[in-house]
Amino acid sequence: MRTSARLPVVLRGYDRHQVDTLLRRVAQALNGGPPISVDEVRESRFDVVLRGYDNRAVDELLRECIRELQTRVPIVERPGRSRARPAWLINWIQSARFAGAGLRTGYDVRDVDAFLDRVVAGLRGSAPPVTARDVRECAFRVVRLGPGYDEQDVDRFLVQLASALER
Repeated sequence: MRTSARLPVVLRGYDRHQVDTLLRRVAQALNGGPPISVDEVRESRFDVVLRGYDNRAVDELLRECIRELQTRVPIVERPGRSRARPAWLINWIQSARFAGAGLRTGYDVRDVDAFLDRVVAGLRGSAPPVTARDVRECAFRVVRLGPGYDEQDVDRFLVQLASALER
């Protein structure tokens, strides 16, 4: 994982110094240095300044960093509940609700719903099972003016779903 990727600078974006500091800490953690928790990266907030890094590019890079940090922690050391039953997971997935994207871009509702239906079918045994890796690698079309789910809402849910499937 390259955390030193070149990020585009825009008129108004995230403070470059703050982003660079966090990315340095993530890179050190990935290379055996002082650890940084996934929650710490997820909860990071940056000031919006003139001539800062593009918000979307930074958010996307941080999602990659979170995925990479999660794969580095052995499953037995990951915090969480005991092994979840398929019936509980199915109910949890089916009761998930995501905020609408509004005037921002969002994930296509049909793509997200179809993927979650596939996960449920796999848990029921009526389709091939979906793995945590499949969840981490899934991609959805982005819509501008149409029915779309808030991207961050969906991404947070998918991180939790991948963790639940690993257990």
